[in-house]
Amino acid sequence: MNTESIIGDGAKVERKAPTLPINHRFLEPEKAVKSITDMAIWEKSEAYMEYTGFIATLNEAIKGKPLSVDCIISDNVKKIVELLDKLDKLIDEFPPIEQPQRFGNTAFRDWLLKVKSKSTQFLQDAIDLPLHLAIPEIKVYLEESFGNATRIDYGTGHEMSFIMFLCCIYKIGVLVVEDNVATVFLIFNKYLQIVRRLQQTYRMEPAGSHGVWSLDDYQFVPFIWGSSQLIDQPRIYPPVKFLEDDIIDKYADEYMFLSCIKYIKEVKKGPFAEHSNQLWSISAVGSWSKINQGLIKMYKKEVLAKFPVIQHVLFGSLLPIRRFPIQH
Repeated sequence: MNTESIIGDGAKVERKAPTLPINHRFLEPEKAVKSITDMAIWEKSEAYMEYTGFIATLNEAIKGKPLSVDCIISDNVKKIVELLDKLDKLIDEFPPIEQPQRFGNTAFRDWLLKVKSKSTQFLQDAIDLPLHLAIPEIKVYLEESFGNATRIDYGTGHEMSFIMFLCCIYKIGVLVVEDNVATVFLIFNKYLQIVRRLQQTYRMEPAGSHGVWSLDDYQFVPFIWGSSQLIDQPRIYPPVKFLEDDIIDKYADEYMFLSCIKYIKEVKKGPFAEHSNQLWSISAVGSWSKINQGLIKMYKKEVLAKFPVIQHVLFGSLLPIRRFPIQH
């Protein structure tokens, strides 16, 4: 399972996957940030360094590339996309029910219950047999990626759980560096389509007060990765052009940032500057590169440094809360 030849871009690529120590013990992830004072432990933890490093690595991999770029699509990428397709199809089995309250359709709870009952099987189908030992650890991140069953809400903590799931499947060698572009453009983009469908179908509330921890009501990371795609992209420059309807319609299928703006315009009424003030201010920044760097800083400050989000984060053997080892 260490090396595997795949065809992509018409070339044969030798894939070297990381190997975990033979005696590695997987753990069911659990919460570790119990109070504000634990935030300092989180910000120096291995999990924090792995997570922020992972976002930065994929951010670099997709710089300047449209979604239709010719990239390597390995069998393992296809299998993770198939797993997400199965979760997507399950939504059909749980149509929204008639209920008095407008938001938070309780059919979402039934869908999520079904996902949790199927997640082990779906992951067994998606990853090689020798890695099945990791499933009890990684499946928790997957199950937590779609929203909260009690509150029927969704926010950046759930988005973060999915990115942690991706990070974990890299750490066990399901995905490798050659998969970086496909991970964002095929896997993460598919995830985005699913959570938008869930938000719409079940009228999910934004987590936090009106999506306070996100850039729109629900998401943050697609704006980071989406702005990286637009670096040195002459067709959507200066950045203020992302507010123009004809640009949005023309390029929403090619650039995640624009697909996010299109989604906001579909679900919100009224002037953009009023309902999406932060994004409105971003449009005045002179370059996509500055926007990208600014969004990464903002994400660390407004999401990763906020106790109400991080108190829900789960830590296991692959993303541990222990302190990141200092290199000498």
